[in-house]
Amino acid sequence: MKQIRYLALAGLLVLSGCKQAGPGSAENTPAAASPPVATVNGVAVSRDFFETYVKGVTGKAASELSAEQRTEALDGLVRAYVVAEQAAKDGLDKEPETAAVIELSRLNILQQASSRKYLDGKDPTEQELRAEYETQVAALPRLEYRARHILVATEDFAKKLIEQLGKGARFEDLARRESIDGSKANGGDLGWFTPDRMVPPFSAAVVALQKGQVTPVPVQTQFGWHVIQLEDTREVAPPAFDAVKDRLVQVVQAKKFRAWSDELMKTAQIEKTP
Repeated sequence: MKQIRYLALAGLLVLSGCKQAGPGSAENTPAAASPPVATVNGVAVSRDFFETYVKGVTGKAASELSAEQRTEALDGLVRAYVVAEQAAKDGLDKEPETAAVIELSRLNILQQASSRKYLDGKDPTEQELRAEYETQVAALPRLEYRARHILVATEDFAKKLIEQLGKGARFEDLARRESIDGSKANGGDLGWFTPDRMVPPFSAAVVALQKGQVTPVPVQTQFGWHVIQLEDTREVAPPAFDAVKDRLVQVVQAKKFRAWSDELMKTAQIEKTP
């Protein structure tokens, strides 16, 4: 590790209250309960805060770093304090955009902390995971589609291509010659896909086709005008429960936290200004 990144520092300092005053003020000294690892302009930087900083930017405990890496990490933290203090003296923390970013970071970090606290000891049961699995599977597309397309810039040109196809022209040949899409090298072949992977107008047109059929009129998307041919369809096999179990845990926990926060919303005094 040649360099210690400190991109997470802003979020850590937000929890220390830097939005209200500069990092040099006593009220913003992070976690003074542990011995300091450094003092910056009279402000002690606690060992606990340094450990949190190192964990946030390296994913490791400070004890797992070499002496050189720990020194580099501490230098990075100290430098950030010095620069942040100067920024606060210059009033940069009061600039609307900067203040907004700090506030958003604070909200995000506190929401994550609240989520961890609420979900502690609330691991999803096997029954909950199975129920979520069935819900997710039921929402999956049942079919995959394989199609070709020719993308052109104008509707009139797309109509001419459809006429040529009606007279026996080979779709692949027209795609290679006329399409402006990268798939032209493959004769317009897009491979297998589910409708949710394509923009809505394109997906709707594909789903409406029969195998081998070409769209009777050009299909417009934000990319241009498409002529589409459906090659084939096949059923989608859902993933095995065990293969997605870890993801299901995240989904169930997210839903639990959302339900809890919904209850908080019901009792909060909220006024919205249109």
